[in-house]
Amino acid sequence: MDSTKNAYNQYLRTAVFTATKEKLLLMLYDGLVNALKQAIQAIEGKNIPKAHVNLMKSQEIITELMGTLNMEYEISDNLYQLYDYYKRRLIAANFRKDPAIIEEVLGMVVKLRSAWAAAEKQLRTGGDHAYEA
Repeated sequence: MDSTKNAYNQYLRTAVFTATKEKLLLMLYDGLVNALKQAIQAIEGKNIPKAHVNLMKSQEIITELMGTLNMEYEISDNLYQLYDYYKRRLIAANFRKDPAIIEEVLGMVVKLRSAWAAAEKQLRTGGDHAYEA
């Protein structure tokens, strides 16, 4: 089992180190979606420690998204405010252990992730980037 886990971890490292910044952004969104889903499942399963861990992980990913914004672009300020809203809602969800709040954020994150995925396809041919390298 350890060799399988090590191979998977090596695969992830390689994927991260060789990914474009657009792909890294999508990987962050995928991690956020996964952590939010796990938090919901944990709350529904009455596993409060696991819910807390996944909500904190979600907040850390959002902090990373906020930190990578290139504020020279107008859209970046809007994204920053949106991420800040997500973060505040997840703090409330963690305090209340309320899956409805997490579902609210998850729905918005999934839509934004889809928009970034579409933009990533267009960016392959060039254009402006709202995120730093």
